[in-house]
Amino acid sequence: MADAAHSDEEGLKARLARRFAGVDTWVFDLDNTLYPSDSDLWPKIDARMTIFLSNLLGLDGLSSRALQKFYYQRYGTTLQGLMRDHAIDTDHFLDFAHDIDRSSIKPDLTLAKAIEALPGRRLILTNGSRDHALKTIEHLGLSDLFEDVFDIVAAKLVPKPDPQVYENFFDTHAIDPQRAAMFEDIARNLTVPFAHGMRTVLITPRQGQKDHREDWEAIQHRPPNVEFVTDDLAGFLNEISASLPKA
Repeated sequence: MADAAHSDEEGLKARLARRFAGVDTWVFDLDNTLYPSDSDLWPKIDARMTIFLSNLLGLDGLSSRALQKFYYQRYGTTLQGLMRDHAIDTDHFLDFAHDIDRSSIKPDLTLAKAIEALPGRRLILTNGSRDHALKTIEHLGLSDLFEDVFDIVAAKLVPKPDPQVYENFFDTHAIDPQRAAMFEDIARNLTVPFAHGMRTVLITPRQGQKDHREDWEAIQHRPPNVEFVTDDLAGFLNEISASLPKA
């Protein structure tokens, strides 16, 4: 068994070296990717969106939450559903939804070192707001590690996994997807990146770890657009760095 485990380890290292050699742009989702799925940040944002719908439409809490979940699953974001059905101030919605206490998340020095070791550019691509991303990575101790944040506003309020989001992202930052890698916690958001030739990595909860995401966001079987799956982002990034030729 030890020999088999060693063989598997060597096989993974070779595959990482083959797939990530030449990658010069590293793209990360934010929520439930740069921080773990058992963090209370997403439930706080989720609750704020429910309150927004309740205030806007005069619905009770259960009805507001049901509508919010319908919008999220159908359109990719609650905001997109509200824009289709109601005239809302999008900036007010984003500010309201992301007005949360982030003190529960602490600096992740292990992740910071792993990201810093990656050769090339590092960016965030999120369906959330820029302000939310900047405040969150500050709490995580990652503020100095990313070139920029491409948020839902930069995407013209169209969310992943819409193909146009990625096209705009590539154009805005002059990214060659054939030389880029994407790290995400939702498998369907990796479909377009994979089709463009990006290396795709799905971030999943550890076994037994609480998962605040929706049931439909979890996968039972790895789809073909997901090349790698890991429940330890920092550890996986370190494995990538170790597999690459030293400068």
